[in-house]
Amino acid sequence: MSMFATRVAPRASSALLVTVLGTMLGASLAACSSSSTPPVTGAGATTTAQPATTTIPVATAAQAYTEPGPHPVGVTTLTLPKGNKVEVWYPAVAGSTGTDTYDVRDFVPPSIKALLKGDARATFTTNADRDAAVAAGAFPVVLFSHGFSGMRLQSSFLTSHLASWGMIVASPDHPSRDLFHALQFQFGNAADSVADLEATLALLETQNAKTGSLLAHHVDVGHVAAVGHSAGGATVVGAARDSSAIDGYVSLASGIFVGTGGTATTVAGATTTSSPPLPAKPSLFVAGANDHVAVFTRVTEPAFRAAPAPTRLWVIAKAGHNAFDDFCTFGNGKGIIGVAEASGLGPILATPSFASFKTLGEDGCKAPDVKVQTTWPIIRHVVTAWLRSLFGIDANPVGLDNSVADQYAVSVRIEARPG
Repeated sequence: MSMFATRVAPRASSALLVTVLGTMLGASLAACSSSSTPPVTGAGATTTAQPATTTIPVATAAQAYTEPGPHPVGVTTLTLPKGNKVEVWYPAVAGSTGTDTYDVRDFVPPSIKALLKGDARATFTTNADRDAAVAAGAFPVVLFSHGFSGMRLQSSFLTSHLASWGMIVASPDHPSRDLFHALQFQFGNAADSVADLEATLALLETQNAKTGSLLAHHVDVGHVAAVGHSAGGATVVGAARDSSAIDGYVSLASGIFVGTGGTATTVAGATTTSSPPLPAKPSLFVAGANDHVAVFTRVTEPAFRAAPAPTRLWVIAKAGHNAFDDFCTFGNGKGIIGVAEASGLGPILATPSFASFKTLGEDGCKAPDVKVQTTWPIIRHVVTAWLRSLFGIDANPVGLDNSVADQYAVSVRIEARPG
């Protein structure tokens, strides 16, 4: 259940994570081609591209990237110099099969894992073949940054999907805010997470040049984007601001404080200063209209208005904060909260001290929020379409403009400011 956070002092266990909601605000915020369309190389990625002259029906364009792409998916785990793990999804060779499963309880401290013995689902599975050979070609890079109390695997529904469409996606654990450290009140600062992304890109560059590496000669380091959820939004903005290698960024359920530098702003009882200007790079903001953590009108919308063009905004009706991760599939549809309740911890979570924590953990996972199985195809499509356009794989953007707003199971508000 990724969320915004600030550095806090240790507190009693009965107040677990209640005080962390606040000031580490995350930043800013298609049609399938015919069988006769030949594969082309765009931004180094061999995949099916949309020719510039093709007119695509709106209903087809809206669904272009909702389903998996032409590549089987491989997955591997790397390690950064400071010890945190990086999960990497990539296009695998034809014929690669298999699934990859993670258990969210493996990302909590042992003392807490020992309590989570209920029978509620706590695993998530993707179609990904571990350590499969990489498909021929070099593929553009997507750096993914998880939210507060998340982990590198938290949005596998999206990261594995992007790999099927011809991208290498690398997601590091952020010790400054991952689930393991958050539950022990071990917080770093925002700069730690930006450094994690920069180190991840450096690691991919090293692997690309290393003889015998799984990724050797498959990483197109000349085409890089960053995608972040919740607090990860702040990380990708910081990385895009600091690194000339990052071409653009995607902010999911995230935003920034907008105003004159140094202006104090109070949120959830904590004070922060407004952020510096957003980087002058292409951006996409995707938000949930029902998000009670990153409230759209207070967080994402101001960031979108402040972002330099070109920028796009999609707001998904009836979607909450955790519509952008895997967590709502856990705990009988109630997320990590459901896992805890199934383990007999319900009475503790029902106390006033845990009211905020419970709200955050369930946001986007229960009525009136629409199920994530409804919103995931929309998120997969818009992020995939935007990245393919950024990388030049699609000559023209596919299914990104307002014409597709009413083509989904729930309505989508779409805006854009062209460059």
